[in-house]
Amino acid sequence: MATRIEKDSLGELQVPSNALYGVHTQRSIHNFEISSRRLHTAQIRALAQIKQACALANMELGILEKKKGEAIIAACKEIAEGKHHEALPLDIFQAGSGTSSNMNINEVIAYRAAERMGGKRGDRGLVHPNDDVNKGQSTNNVFPSSIRVAGLDLSKGLLDALKVLVGSLEKKARQFKRIVKSGRTHLQDAVPVTLGQAFQAHASALKKDLERIRDTDKFLRCLGVGGNAIGTGLNTYAEFRPLIMKHLSKITGRKYEVPADPMETTQYLTDMAHLSAVLRLTAIDIGKLCNDLRLMVSGPNTGLNEISLPAVEPGSSIMPGKINPSICEAVNMVCIQVIGNDAAVSAAAAAGQLELNTHMPVLGSNLLESLDILTQAALHLARKCVDGITANVERCRWYVENSPSIATALNPYIGYDKAAAVVKESLKTRKPIPEVILEQGYLSREQLKEVLDPIAMTQPNLTRKPAKKKKR
Repeated sequence: MATRIEKDSLGELQVPSNALYGVHTQRSIHNFEISSRRLHTAQIRALAQIKQACALANMELGILEKKKGEAIIAACKEIAEGKHHEALPLDIFQAGSGTSSNMNINEVIAYRAAERMGGKRGDRGLVHPNDDVNKGQSTNNVFPSSIRVAGLDLSKGLLDALKVLVGSLEKKARQFKRIVKSGRTHLQDAVPVTLGQAFQAHASALKKDLERIRDTDKFLRCLGVGGNAIGTGLNTYAEFRPLIMKHLSKITGRKYEVPADPMETTQYLTDMAHLSAVLRLTAIDIGKLCNDLRLMVSGPNTGLNEISLPAVEPGSSIMPGKINPSICEAVNMVCIQVIGNDAAVSAAAAAGQLELNTHMPVLGSNLLESLDILTQAALHLARKCVDGITANVERCRWYVENSPSIATALNPYIGYDKAAAVVKESLKTRKPIPEVILEQGYLSREQLKEVLDPIAMTQPNLTRKPAKKKKR
């Protein structure tokens, strides 16, 4: 393989002659051969957008010449559009502040900009990775800022996906609003509920998750870029940070701000951990939804079998005709992964010392993966599962009619102790609750029909009698 010689403060190193990266990246390739995990494409895009905003700010300040700045901006746009990502090969397990990846993209932008100006790859004389592309910046703020930008970018996709899932659940809630089933607490028979109410409860939980995710925007859009090594802004102009935010907001279409305390933004990764924690809560709720669907579809002959899910694949390599809740199981595993990712994010966020956190790449990787897979999981669950759910109406009705818990509706009329005795007798004799009540003469058939109306039992069912007027 043909190579070229590049130099840095540690000496000379051979770099592939056709490589768009330079000596710093080559050292990192040798140093960090640990996994196959690379920077998320959303973070690469965010890094390029930040570099573009910094170049525009430096040009506006008059400290980056126009021709060079325009070449840098053009290179940044190419990377943001998905080009040259093969020149960004570094493992996420690297220097803890992300220095390796920041220098990697600095080199790629510089060499691509030099090419656009008529130079050759590896020629640092035209555009320098540090002095030009990284002007006014430090990895310590650029890298975490790129995680924030990427996180907000991917959050939008997750919000859209969750809206689709909520819509699917609410559609089923309307479709099933008159179908009564047995409620269950502790996995034991409980009072009746409509199948529609069950689906609406899931939708309501996810609506809260939507609000929680939206709330993370408030702090994530405050970026430390321009604060340099520890947030104090050494070697920058006072106008630099506001200019970066102005240009980045225009580039991305999202409002970004200078943080109230840039040193806090440099030291603490809590804002990103907050988003991860919210994703964990969302995963908990989606996992609960999937577990409930798996229980309700269990059977078909020896389980609950209250609903049917779309059959997406044969369920067994040995049992003919078996159909499993495969989509729910896949989504459950996504939820487990998101919960695990949050543990890694929390540990990384807690691992900072003094003026800097040095565990940023692993935090960013796990956070962005959670956003990615949770988005796809929500869409898959909506389109390949929830949308196709049907109710097994007769089965649901049978459970209601044969559940001893319908006796709960008797409490206001005959009292808890007598109702408990009715349940005990029903279970002992295997007679339905209504039959036992009639035999013991607690209520008439007409009263019983009203009290044990299944639909009435799924909502507040007592009416207050008008207060008697006092005689004067």
